[in-house]
Amino acid sequence: MPVTSRPAPGPALVVAAVVVVALSLRGPLVAVAPVLEQVRADLGLTPTTAGLLTTVPVVCFAVASPLASVLLARLGPAVAVWCCLAGVAAGTVLRSVGDQAVALVATVVIGVAITIGNITLPVVVRRAVPPARWGAATGAYTAALNSGSVITSLGTEPLAAWLGWRPATAVWLVLVLAGALLWAAVVVGRPGLPAGPGTRPTATAGAAPARRRPWVSVALGVGFGAQAGCFYGLTAWLPTLLADRNGLSPTGAGAASSVFHAAAIVGALLVPLVLHRRTPRATAGLLAACWLVLPVGMLLAPAGWPVWTSLGGAAQGGVFTLVVVLLTVLADDDDDARRSSALVQGLGYTLAALGPTVLGAVHAATDGWDEPLLLVLGALLVMVVAVGAPAHVATQQQRAAREPAPSP
Repeated sequence: MPVTSRPAPGPALVVAAVVVVALSLRGPLVAVAPVLEQVRADLGLTPTTAGLLTTVPVVCFAVASPLASVLLARLGPAVAVWCCLAGVAAGTVLRSVGDQAVALVATVVIGVAITIGNITLPVVVRRAVPPARWGAATGAYTAALNSGSVITSLGTEPLAAWLGWRPATAVWLVLVLAGALLWAAVVVGRPGLPAGPGTRPTATAGAAPARRRPWVSVALGVGFGAQAGCFYGLTAWLPTLLADRNGLSPTGAGAASSVFHAAAIVGALLVPLVLHRRTPRATAGLLAACWLVLPVGMLLAPAGWPVWTSLGGAAQGGVFTLVVVLLTVLADDDDDARRSSALVQGLGYTLAALGPTVLGAVHAATDGWDEPLLLVLGALLVMVVAVGAPAHVATQQQRAAREPAPSP
């Protein structure tokens, strides 16, 4: 009796699955930070070793990106997402039950697994969603990354006070399970992840020559790295900065810095709407202006920190979304998107991993915050140029596509 396959999933189901999977791609990283002192005391970690629990995954994002790209090419997106979910689940469980050595190994497992998701999910969006919806789907994906961070960050500490840090960090497996259930609805019983209408999944024989632009991927990697370095640096040091310059209590400064993260969700969701009305170049300019407001505002008028951190946080989420959209629209096919994503994220997260250390070293050397904020300003100016150039190319490509074809 012949085996029949289920019909291809609609783009809405694919996007829903991507969004729920993305919820678990940042939570395992930030879950440790609110309970780091409990983890240190329980596992007997030194401050340096404890810091590895939060920095190692970012290093994995850089180092494991080529591996994730190869895995995606060999196994395809359907299996790659399963590998991501399985790795996040296994690492989360091991970290919550093991000793010091097991916790560090589990952190590496989580970092590598999330890297696979980082590379794969944008390719899934590009393959299964019509081009007209790429921006909206990418915005939903990046907003989910930030939402997962905020939910986990806010929920872990109260749960730890009630249950202890081990159950409090393990409970977020529910997000992985939800992602697995939706991903199963997308791929189980189907021949493979289908290509959406109007997409270019792979290069075909006789197709037009690929428009390879290696410099675009390098520029996006530098721009992504510059902004991610600022993001991770400010994530680590913004509470201290607000306490020193504005006199906030440690609790108040920590709560205030959460505005920076929550605003990123708004930025990620707004960028597709802006792209619908404005060009990629204009969108990049708007985001750059909002990002630059944060260091300039904190230098000139630190009392306005709620406005500066909100605008900077929204811009951070927006630039992340814009970079992924540019990778999607400027790629010639899925293979090009996969390679470009690995290059951008590998280079970008290499630079990002330096952010907290460099910012902290400058603060320690100068015993002030003006110089670290000027460093953030300089890095963001690099981002403006590095992201602006590919955005200009995307704008030209967009305008060329809208021009009527010449009469025969």
